[in-house]
Amino acid sequence: MTRFYVSVIGHLSFKGMSYFMVDVEADGPVPGAYSMVSLAAVLVKPGLEERFYAEMRPISDRFDPEALAVPGFTREQTLTFADPGPVMADFEKWVTAHSKGRAFFISDNNGFDYMFVCWYLHHFLDRNPFDHSSQNLGSLYKGLVGDMFRNFKHLRQTAYTHNALDDALGNAEALLAIKEQYELKIALE
Repeated sequence: MTRFYVSVIGHLSFKGMSYFMVDVEADGPVPGAYSMVSLAAVLVKPGLEERFYAEMRPISDRFDPEALAVPGFTREQTLTFADPGPVMADFEKWVTAHSKGRAFFISDNNGFDYMFVCWYLHHFLDRNPFDHSSQNLGSLYKGLVGDMFRNFKHLRQTAYTHNALDDALGNAEALLAIKEQYELKIALE
């Protein structure tokens, strides 16, 4: 028997959402078998003052040295990072404290970032403040400009460094620029 699940969000008002730009760095391609080693989020609103950043100890013995080299970590460094369970609890508390209505997850590569964040939240907390959905900033931009080959990264002010906080901040800057330049209907207050 096939079951269909429908999420009804029509009751949410236009201003009933808070957007969190998220970025992660990991030591491999998938959660569980590999580990998220850093997590960052920025509440997207003018000023971009509300930020979260944490580095987490691996949950698996598996790792790809090339993946760790991207954010500039060594395996030895990651073994000294914080326990991921309390980090995820702190992240959930931070998201909840900064949400006005529904918390909404958005990132540059939501297929990768959301996969890790969702898995970690459910693994350690059995819940996810973002529910079951996320948005991709690159796809949003491509749709607005009507060109699947265009990229939004020129709208960033913070350099793209593969530091999760730098990358989340730069992507949040780009979303604010998109809102202004393309008159995107999105509540970011």
